[in-house]
Amino acid sequence: MPLDLSDTLVIGISATALFDLSEADKLFRTEFAKDRDSAIDVYRRYMLERENEPLATGTGLPLVRSLLRLKHLSPDEQRPLVEVVVMSRNSPETGLRVLNTIRHLKLDITRSVFTGGESVVDYLDAFDVDLFLTTYAKDAQRVIDSKVWPAAF
Repeated sequence: MPLDLSDTLVIGISATALFDLSEADKLFRTEFAKDRDSAIDVYRRYMLERENEPLATGTGLPLVRSLLRLKHLSPDEQRPLVEVVVMSRNSPETGLRVLNTIRHLKLDITRSVFTGGESVVDYLDAFDVDLFLTTYAKDAQRVIDSKVWPAAF
């Protein structure tokens, strides 16, 4: 039986809003400026070498922790009050560090999407996202320009 999310607030949050990926992002951008062809390989190696090192807290993590606590107030486990979906431009391979950090922090997040560099905005409907939190201004603007719910911040 599929999960009924009709009465659930579904929050989509970018990995960069949940965790501080600024160091990895800086490495990628620096390498991309030098050599576009090798930048992804350098980034992949960097993330895989650190896949078991927890990431630092991002700006959205305190909010997500608070929202996840609301799950315990739901009278029906099959109909949670809040569901959080991690949405990332990382590949599934480089996203392991994000998933490992979620496990390390014992966050009740069970759904995620890793797009391999593509915009996550195209996945909002598929995950029934009501509110999208991101640090990537272009994705937020794309949601706003589409004039389609969800709200993006």
